[in-house]
Amino acid sequence: MDEGGPVVIFADAFAWLLDPANWSGPNSIPVRVGTHLLYCLGAVLGASAVAVPLGLYVGHTGRGGLLLVGVGNALRALPTLGLVTLLYLVMSGVPAVGVLISLVVLAVPPVLAGTYAGVQGVDRGVVDAARGMGMTGAQRLWRVELPNALPLVVGGLRNAALQVVATASVAAYVGVETLGRPLLDGLRVLDYGQFVGGAVLIALLAVVVDGVLAVAGRLVVPRGLRLSAQPRRRAKPAEALEVGGSTA
Repeated sequence: MDEGGPVVIFADAFAWLLDPANWSGPNSIPVRVGTHLLYCLGAVLGASAVAVPLGLYVGHTGRGGLLLVGVGNALRALPTLGLVTLLYLVMSGVPAVGVLISLVVLAVPPVLAGTYAGVQGVDRGVVDAARGMGMTGAQRLWRVELPNALPLVVGGLRNAALQVVATASVAAYVGVETLGRPLLDGLRVLDYGQFVGGAVLIALLAVVVDGVLAVAGRLVVPRGLRLSAQPRRRAKPAEALEVGGSTA
């Protein structure tokens, strides 16, 4: 590539982003952003419905921690593109379901790890004091452990959301009009301006989503708990799952 190459490519990307033709119609940038976000929202909600209760149970009871680590690592190792393609073929060419299931699988490990580590990281003295006050196991979980675990739970959700936003582009391989479509189209016709423009949109979307979740986390988690959450290292199994460290 010559010296002017990068400058030309970014100029083409800027021109592609500002082209009015790309901002109207059924396959416009706003429509693709909306589709991308819809799949991401569904994936994070689906993963939370599975991973949060499981993480709370394992963290509260201490049972199945090693199994949790194994399952989490196995899910992390699954190639999302391969899973999307496999489910597309298995489900007789219904791309939406296959993509959503694949993104849920991608989002489960960080949510599960954050929830488990958050509960395990609660000061045992606080839990013992609650037990001494006569609280039942369920009361300790909902009134003591879960509120104190919120910083890491939110961190796991942010981590999952970032991974899903970055990875949902693979849905374009099976015909779903996410922000991965400009990447595929740009590569197919060697239009690097379109390719870079699509990549910029995905990066900006990830930054916006993370910012929104960061603000939501500050509203949900009391300031005292945010400060006390730096960093908790009591749960060794959770370390193997790399609990939401990059985004929390």
